[in-house]
Amino acid sequence: MLKYMSLNTSFIGELQHEAALTRKILERVPLDQKDWKPHEKSMTLGRLATHIAETLHWITVILGADEFDFAANPSPKRHVAADTAELLSILDNNLENAIKALSAATDEDFNKHWVIKRGEQVIMSSPKKVAVRGWGFSHQFHHRGQLTVYLRLLDIPVPGMYGPSADER
Repeated sequence: MLKYMSLNTSFIGELQHEAALTRKILERVPLDQKDWKPHEKSMTLGRLATHIAETLHWITVILGADEFDFAANPSPKRHVAADTAELLSILDNNLENAIKALSAATDEDFNKHWVIKRGEQVIMSSPKKVAVRGWGFSHQFHHRGQLTVYLRLLDIPVPGMYGPSADER
């Protein structure tokens, strides 16, 4: 017979697994080339890597309030980690805070509604469990995929995520 697993326990397990994969790729980022970007509309390598390390903060934001308004919370200066140690420290700090927030959340908390908006414009409105998955998890996975392309274009071996990469065969 299957035993019920709470949402927070499930999310924490997945988050820890995915954070280890994210760490593998962030360790490969050549921050001595932090200003490189593949296209004029793209983020720089350094900003993309730092953004990936920052994305887990959304889990804490989502579980800490029922809405987030970009108009009331202007984006801070877009930081770029100075080196790999700082980049991994940003990831670790956001991971620790996300795990704390998830640990404190009940299944009922995950069913509460969360709204993200810019002033009166609603960008997204969903149950918190959907927001955690989208803004907290999928957001990071999306940018992590972008980063693998950056690494490939810079001829840096790409680590495997869910199996070996072409560089690990």
